[in-house]
Amino acid sequence: MDPTTQAFLAALMGAVVAGGAVLAWAISDRQQHDLPETDEPVVPPGVAAVLSVLRSSAVVVDDADVVLKASAPAYAFGLVRGTQLVSRELADLVSQVRRDGQIRETELVMVRAVGPARHVTARVAPLGSRLVLALVEDRTRERRVEAVRRDFVANVSHELKTPVGAIRLLSEAVHEAADDPEAVKRFANRMLTESDRLSRLVQQVIELSRLQGDDPPDSPAPVPLDHVIEVAIDTSAIDAASKRISIVSSGTRGLQVLGSDEQITAAVANLVANAVAYSEPDSTVLVATKQTDGVVEISVVDQGIGIPNREIDRIFERFYRVDPARHRSTGGTGLGLSIVKHVAATHGGDIRVWSAEGQGSTFTLTLPHHSFNGIAGRTYQEESQ
Repeated sequence: MDPTTQAFLAALMGAVVAGGAVLAWAISDRQQHDLPETDEPVVPPGVAAVLSVLRSSAVVVDDADVVLKASAPAYAFGLVRGTQLVSRELADLVSQVRRDGQIRETELVMVRAVGPARHVTARVAPLGSRLVLALVEDRTRERRVEAVRRDFVANVSHELKTPVGAIRLLSEAVHEAADDPEAVKRFANRMLTESDRLSRLVQQVIELSRLQGDDPPDSPAPVPLDHVIEVAIDTSAIDAASKRISIVSSGTRGLQVLGSDEQITAAVANLVANAVAYSEPDSTVLVATKQTDGVVEISVVDQGIGIPNREIDRIFERFYRVDPARHRSTGGTGLGLSIVKHVAATHGGDIRVWSAEGQGSTFTLTLPHHSFNGIAGRTYQEESQ
């Protein structure tokens, strides 16, 4: 082969080799660009899908404390702002779990800029080698219920202790005054008063416990309000007579509501008893009924001491009294209005109050109207003394 041919073949082979090298570099470069970057952690697809439907507040954090994924409740709860955790305590917990890989669970108090603090439980666990998952549950309502339950037990214990202690002291006094018939009679009457107070308290605690779940009556039935008001007035007749208070009933006859006769009667009776207890002697208590817009309104109006505006929002709390100094003389248990509130709730109704100090109060119980045979009500007015 002559030198010219050899030189041509060598040049051709060099070009092929060079072209192959360029092509290989291009293919390699393209493959590198098509591969996902492994420097940044990625939330596994299954985890992302679960977080999208999770009702709990859930957050996935990377090794740079950046929030990669969060459930909708986490944002609504204010747990995440942008790509950062708002709670410093939760961020510290995430750092500890990332450091040693141990699952941790604790309770936190999250202070908010607006509104009361939130009590939460946080469970933090590693998610792979570089991610951390935090699940947060709001326990504020449970803590509030526990506090109310503790207060209720404490209040019941205190209220029971008073009449029980009085009955014991009076029984000792009767024993010591066995030779004095007048003293024995006086102490016996006081014992009856205290036993009645104790009986009312126990009965109202039982009623309130039945209503505590805010569940509707199991077997609702038509309840004639004429009979309800008659029983409620009769229940307070003796107390009203002792203070020369007139109880006047007026409004529309023949109205009915659907629910529990026992519960509705207890609610109205508590309103009437409350009005009589806090009214001055020689005054009037009005019980009025009317139908409007598919509901029945039962209003109890008194001429009593009234309620300060700052305390109106609290009068339906259990054992709360506007004038604690008077509860011994009125015989009240502090549970009556709580029972009314729960009865209204279980029957799909409402209770509202208007009051002015020194002028009296008006409590209005609203319940859904139950029509029957298209019979219209008729107005009336009666007075009981």
